Amino acid sequence: MAETYYTIAARATHEEKIQRSVFIGHAAPVATEEEARDFIAQIRQEHATATHNCYAYSLGAVDEPLLYYNDHGEPPGTAGRPILNAIRKTGLTNTVVVVTRYFGGKKLGVRGLIDAYHSVALQVLAKAGKARIVPGFTLVLNCDYAQLSPVNGVLHTYQVATQETTYGEQVSLRVRVPEENREEFFKALSSLAGVSWTETGKK
Repeated sequence: MAETYYTIAARATHEEKIQRSVFIGHAAPVATEEEARDFIAQIRQEHATATHNCYAYSLGAVDEPLLYYNDHGEPPGTAGRPILNAIRKTGLTNTVVVVTRYFGGKKLGVRGLIDAYHSVALQVLAKAGKARIVPGFTLVLNCDYAQLSPVNGVLHTYQVATQETTYGEQVSLRVRVPEENREEFFKALSSLAGVSWTETGKK
């Protein structure tokens, strides 16, 4: 059975001053590494004059995620890893966090940096909230008009969300199916005459 996992509900920012330095946490939900890197590039451009823009992200299944972090000039292990640890501590994936630092003239030391980056990351993740993601796959279904009612019955039974409906010679539906219902859903669909489908994506 596919496991439910969590990302953040929305983009968020959190700013606080720690020992004269200003730290700004930025968090966003992302589906791919490209999206994560685009968000990081955006923040680095917006805060191009900052002393550091450190970041981390986690993508994919919680038990086997793709993980990455970068200290962006801070001492090794004092920024990116604490940010990543905050993401992991909150049980999130498909999440990217960038923590911007404007140096205020007072050094924090290794322990101080670790605590600051970890704390700011936790705060921005708390602001962003959690969103439940049920792994699933996308299909495009085609059926005759006479079969639309039985098809909709199957969709309802297996908690399938209709994303788009197109009416032509046949009815075409783009739908999102929970992965955990895959086997039973296809059995039910196969029992309906005149229905065809193409699987277009999985996540």
